[in-house]
Amino acid sequence: MKAVLFDLDGTLIDTAADFIRIIQEMCRQEGKAVVDTELIRTQVSEGARAMVKLVYPELEVEDPVFLAHRQRFLNLYGQDIAVDTDLFTGMYPLLETLEQHQIPWGIVTNKPRNLSESLLEALNLTERCAVLVCPEDVSRTKPDPEPMYLAAEQIQITVKDCIYVGDHPRDIDAGRNAGMYTILAAYGYLPLAHKDDLNAWQADCIVNDVAELQQIIYKLVDIQPASA
Repeated sequence: MKAVLFDLDGTLIDTAADFIRIIQEMCRQEGKAVVDTELIRTQVSEGARAMVKLVYPELEVEDPVFLAHRQRFLNLYGQDIAVDTDLFTGMYPLLETLEQHQIPWGIVTNKPRNLSESLLEALNLTERCAVLVCPEDVSRTKPDPEPMYLAAEQIQITVKDCIYVGDHPRDIDAGRNAGMYTILAAYGYLPLAHKDDLNAWQADCIVNDVAELQQIIYKLVDIQPASA
C-alpha cells in the first residue's frame, strides 16, 4: 500500500467534545432536557442535521425553524471549532511515521469544506495533509466511490494501493466500492443502528484503538515497527 486516507470526525480527529458542548448548551438555552453525551457521540458521523434533531425532535428537518436552529448550531461550531478537539491519542505518531517514510496521508469526508479546512488549520495539519476531499468537490458523496477516486487521482496513486479508514458504514462502502483496502475504526462514533454487528460492514479489517490501527497500517505500507 502506498497511501492512507482517513474519514475526519471519529476516525482521524476526536471532535465529539465540541459537538457535545454546543448541543448540550442549546438544550439548556431552550429549557430542554440535556441530551446524553454518548447519544450525541453516536450522531456525530450522521452530520449536523442528526445532532440538532436530538434537541428538536418535534420539528421536521425541512421546517424553516429547524433549519434556523441547524444554522445556529453550525455558526456556534465554526466560531469555536477546536476548543476540546484533537487527534485521537496515538494518531500524531502515526502521521509522523507515515511522513518520515514518504507515505502520503489525506482525508475524504462528508464534512463541509469550510469547516474541514478550519479544523485542519486549528490543529496545524493543513500543510501536512496530502489531499482533502469534501462534498463540494464531487457530485456524489460517500458511500459513492467518487470521492475516493478523486482523492487517489489527486495524490497520483491508484485506488488499489490506498488504505481507507472510517467509522461509519458509508465509509467502508465507499472504500470497498472504489477497490481500496478498508479499515473499520471501531474506536470512533459508531452509529447506533450499525454498531452491534461490525462484521456486517464487510471491512477488510477492524481495529479497536489507534495502537491496533498503527500496527495494521505499518504492516500494509511495509514500515518496520522499529522505525515507528
